[in-house]
Amino acid sequence: MKGLVQRVSEASVEVEGREIARIGAGILLLLGVEQGDEQREAKELCRKILTYRIFPDDAGRMNRSVLDVGGALLVVPQFTLAADTSSGTRPGFSVAAGPDIAKKLYEVFLQCARADMSPERVGAGCFGADMKVSLINDGPVTFMLSTRGAQR
Repeated sequence: MKGLVQRVSEASVEVEGREIARIGAGILLLLGVEQGDEQREAKELCRKILTYRIFPDDAGRMNRSVLDVGGALLVVPQFTLAADTSSGTRPGFSVAAGPDIAKKLYEVFLQCARADMSPERVGAGCFGADMKVSLINDGPVTFMLSTRGAQR
């Protein structure tokens, strides 16, 4: 499972011209589910993201997590993160989990986040929808986190 973490001043998601989620300062997470991922990976990645120290402390160093700063989280499912880009000029998606499994693990991730944060601080995109995502990247600060060792 992969998560592209972006520290944001604000972020939102629209589906069919209607805003379905908006957050203030916090994290925009683009979440990709790969074949072989299970609930264990969803919970592990959630814990890692919520405790990852990407917010500044009083000295300006990245020493505080989204939980520490009382920030928000917007989780957007994005199967293209599971793309195989190792050859050619067109991505392949053979590594991506199937839609049924990916949706289930996306929902497990959301449940985990809402259990550790107040639920009103966790926003969600719409699985399988054509979404328009807007953000103001703070920093910019962006990291790719994964439940698998080295990135492929």
